[in-house]
Amino acid sequence: MKRIAALLIIILVVCSGCSLFKTKDLKSAKELALDGMDEFNSNNFKSAIESFEKLKDWYPFSKYAILAELKIADAHYHLQEYGEAVFAYEEFENLHPRNEAIPYVVYQIGLCYFDQIDTVDRDQATALKAIETFKRLNKQFPDNEYRGIALQHINKCQKNLAGHEIYVGLFYYKNKHYKAALKRFKAVLFRYPDVGFHKDALLHIALCEKALKKEKEKM
Repeated sequence: MKRIAALLIIILVVCSGCSLFKTKDLKSAKELALDGMDEFNSNNFKSAIESFEKLKDWYPFSKYAILAELKIADAHYHLQEYGEAVFAYEEFENLHPRNEAIPYVVYQIGLCYFDQIDTVDRDQATALKAIETFKRLNKQFPDNEYRGIALQHINKCQKNLAGHEIYVGLFYYKNKHYKAALKRFKAVLFRYPDVGFHKDALLHIALCEKALKKEKEKM
């Protein structure tokens, strides 16, 4: 019995010592939040993510955990890790749909897509996603502070999309695929009438129709 009691005391002391060592070594939630913000404000975004991830893992119910979730998304955005940023922002929105930062979060999701828009000769999927997100922002939060700049971004996206339609239309026209070209030029008029490409579209619609008429006459 004495041996068992002694053994239990040793186990308790050892475990207690390990616990004390761990507690001493761990930073508090507040300390991790401050560390993360210091790194973030110094543009050390990877280090900021490390601090905020620790905060989330060690103190998931801390009042600083929500801050960590948001700043992780922001840090990924600044690192141009747009896929990770969108995932983090969307996760924040799903977890905290009534949080006052949601308009900012939705705007940032749109910005992640907007910043990836390529030249008119490339795929425009990100421009479409950006438009969709900015429109959702303005519909869901009509008085949001980002409304004006979101509308400017939508206009820029539409210009890119119209330019892409013109680019593809010209490719078809030069290769004498007049029907396909005509479809593209008409799409510019109907979908993007006010972004500066309507004159080009009208000109090439006339050229396509003229070419199609000549083809029909030869038949």
